[in-house]
Amino acid sequence: ELIVNPGKLQRNYLGGQRKKYYKPVAFFILTTVLYIVIRTIIGFDPFRNDAFQVQDGADGATKFEEARNYFLLNINNLLFIFVFTLAIFSKLFYHRRYSLAEFLVISFYLLGIYTLLSTIDIVIIQFITDKAQGVRILVMMIYFIYAMLSLLKKPIFVVVLKSIVVYLLSFVFYFAMSYGLSYLIVLFK
Repeated sequence: ELIVNPGKLQRNYLGGQRKKYYKPVAFFILTTVLYIVIRTIIGFDPFRNDAFQVQDGADGATKFEEARNYFLLNINNLLFIFVFTLAIFSKLFYHRRYSLAEFLVISFYLLGIYTLLSTIDIVIIQFITDKAQGVRILVMMIYFIYAMLSLLKKPIFVVVLKSIVVYLLSFVFYFAMSYGLSYLIVLFK
């Protein structure tokens, strides 16, 4: 149901029908663990593309480059930030519909799907082509719009427009906060 009709699943879960559904936080953690396991098994290296390769700190890499490296290597640990930015911006744009806690539940489910897309993406990058990088972000935005349309049952144009803005703002803030946190970690190492 999370793929076919995410709005129905989310409405049912938020409406109290929780026993028949997998818990959202557990789903998110499970998909993240799956991502880590598959990334380890296939030996995925986010730096295999020449555009991402930089030297170690000892060889002259700047703190910004070290922060980027930290961010890319620990992206699975920083994905929790995306959950919160997505929930906060959803609450800001759909303020009357659900509470922040309910948008957190929705965000955990949706970003579990994003993690599954990331897992598929790294397999494609590793074994087929690295030209597919970033496709998952676009696919996730389309899925997010679809999920919001099926959840909110409001005028299509308004939901699509708000969903695009919410997703882009959430992603930009997630990236900025994750990179900023990575920079602070590298700076104070």
